[in-house]
Amino acid sequence: MGMRILVIQGHPDPAGGHFCHALAHAYAEGASAAGHEVRRLSVAGLALPVLRSEAEWQGPAPPDVAASQRDIVWAEHLVFVYPLWLGGMPALLKAFLEQVARPGFAFDAGPNRSPWQKKLAGRSARIVVTMGMPALVYRWYFGAHSLKSLERNILGFIGIEPIRESLVGMVGAADPARRTVWLAKLRRLGAKGR
Repeated sequence: MGMRILVIQGHPDPAGGHFCHALAHAYAEGASAAGHEVRRLSVAGLALPVLRSEAEWQGPAPPDVAASQRDIVWAEHLVFVYPLWLGGMPALLKAFLEQVARPGFAFDAGPNRSPWQKKLAGRSARIVVTMGMPALVYRWYFGAHSLKSLERNILGFIGIEPIRESLVGMVGAADPARRTVWLAKLRRLGAKGR
């Protein structure tokens, strides 16, 4: 039986055409071909106001955010695809995560405000990050700090596990053969729902 998979395209360019878009498409294509149900969400196409206060964060979600939350609840597996910009995720993807991970939806305080209730538990995730530097340099020299923050401080905090990652380095210098290898890998991961 297939899984319900939500592929979240985190590249902020609404025009598309970047390797992130090709990778997300390859994953979705592989998943669909293997019988999984797939939905796609492009962060660049959403109306995402920037949160400026706790009151805004605790208030009602804007329409695009509420629709995204429904897709997240539907999904059993989430796939995030984004480029590394200035050592972290693009600001638009961070704004998206701040909007969807609202109290009452993603987590709740427990009795007497003790341990958090992780309301999105039971879902797994894959994070696919493209970058201009070698992936090993990002992982070992820079400590993959922004990736670890996403895994631990956002996804883990709201109950998503296990979380797997694919780091695609040297994207700008990659020749067509290397890109083909990565696209095939993402198709295989999509087919497995991993």
